[in-house]
Amino acid sequence: MYEFLSQKMSSLPARRLEIAGQKPAAVLLAVTDDLENPQIILTQRSMNLSTHQGQVAFPGGKCDEEDADDAATALREAHEEVALLPSSVKVVGNLGQVYSRHGFVVTPVVGVINASVLSDLKANPDELDHVFCVPLDFFLNDTPQMRQVEMLPGYYQVPTFQFGEFTIWGMTAFVLAEFFNHVYDAGFDIQRQPKRIR
Repeated sequence: MYEFLSQKMSSLPARRLEIAGQKPAAVLLAVTDDLENPQIILTQRSMNLSTHQGQVAFPGGKCDEEDADDAATALREAHEEVALLPSSVKVVGNLGQVYSRHGFVVTPVVGVINASVLSDLKANPDELDHVFCVPLDFFLNDTPQMRQVEMLPGYYQVPTFQFGEFTIWGMTAFVLAEFFNHVYDAGFDIQRQPKRIR
């Protein structure tokens, strides 16, 4: 899986966004190396938090001054949130940066983990209500509803995935769509501007 993702992401154009007035953050898009059934780790944020209550998200958060780079932020936050050891993650690289609604410029960091570590994951109750995994096949075979949300200039809509009780949308779904479009040619049409209803 690492070699496959490295090859696919080697041609990914870098998208760095203006950070003036924004705070840097990073999230971890962790994919298991299980070739039969690769999965992605996601979380549901606690309903007791001040922002993004109950939303599905990647492990991650704002950068600290002591973090060496975006990958260090993503790995530190994943360890704090879901007890994923940084040594368990083989970092592949970064996806294009995105803006969040709460004043952050977010760098998604893609990493590969051994499927055996999933049983050791545990949601930090101070930040999360759940940690769960979604098979890649679910996203690739699903036909999501599209929501009109302009995440970035030129990107006008975002898919909404319903995985059991979890609704995956917003920035998390946008990052997933870009990942699957680039790596798996999934064809999520996030750049199509919806027609206006008269």
